[in-house]
Amino acid sequence: MMVAHMGVISTATFCFLSVSVSRRRRTSSPKSRPFALAAMSNDPIREWILSEGKAKDITKIRPVGGGCINLASRYETDAGSFFVKTNRSIGPSMFEGEALGLSAMYETSSIRVPRPFKVGALPTGGSFIIMEFIEFGASRSNQSTLGRKLAEMHKAGKSEKGFGFDVDNTIGSTPQINTWASDWIEFYAERRLGYQLKLARDQYGDSIIYAKGQRLVKNMGPLFENVVIEPCLLHGDLWSGNVSSDKNGEPVILDPACYYGHNEAEFGMSWCAGFGGSFYDAYFEVMPKQPGFESRRDLYMLYHYLNHYNLFGSGYRSSAMSIIDDYLRMLKA
Repeated sequence: MMVAHMGVISTATFCFLSVSVSRRRRTSSPKSRPFALAAMSNDPIREWILSEGKAKDITKIRPVGGGCINLASRYETDAGSFFVKTNRSIGPSMFEGEALGLSAMYETSSIRVPRPFKVGALPTGGSFIIMEFIEFGASRSNQSTLGRKLAEMHKAGKSEKGFGFDVDNTIGSTPQINTWASDWIEFYAERRLGYQLKLARDQYGDSIIYAKGQRLVKNMGPLFENVVIEPCLLHGDLWSGNVSSDKNGEPVILDPACYYGHNEAEFGMSWCAGFGGSFYDAYFEVMPKQPGFESRRDLYMLYHYLNHYNLFGSGYRSSAMSIIDDYLRMLKA
């Protein structure tokens, strides 16, 4: 049975929870701050819950297990429960990126996500986020319902700014650069694959995967011929650990790495998401399949394999290299 809480499965983007994450998250200041930082006090979490949270009494604080980047707690009050994540070493911008993503998904009124309430700094250093507490159900979400609701989110969440997001965020603990671009191929080449390839070169001295990856990046245009690409709101890190269901069996998604991108990029973590035929059938009823979908699927997986390589080491290198080599042969590049 799933633990009954929301958002505590680690924000790390990997399939095996036994792997620990130690890399530093990006803490750059966002350009816009619709989530105002909580005022500093001796206990800003308690202060917010007992004021804006409309609670008169906090009856119990329970630690919630499962995360490996942040500490998580359930605050039980006379006004209901709140889910709180804290990090003692990272500033508020990390949680602000998460809150902006959750809010964007919440506002589509499609698939259920925990509603974010407050992001703030801790007086002793670090930061926190307070969000809606959602009670998990005993079973995983229905695949067809998940596919349909995810497609509804993609259809409803569009951006007039192009591809990107208002702030940079993280994919696991790797910085994810979301500077706006008008062209999807350029965005994916530079801010996704190109960024990960440079990390691999700088971190491991891996000039081989860098050189081959750059060849792919420069020659992948034909994979997108006759494809209409709109900037859709993506969860960005959709694997099985970030998908659950509420008490009514409705799907819930959490711990996002949101940005606006090609809807097919959402399936980049499908190698550890467990999406089946009923998921894709329901999804494509709402968002019709584009020509060449199957030929692009591994290209979107490559981003996440490269990220796993950069986070967790050489065990993921062969998978990333195999995808690159296959595409270079296909494209004769």
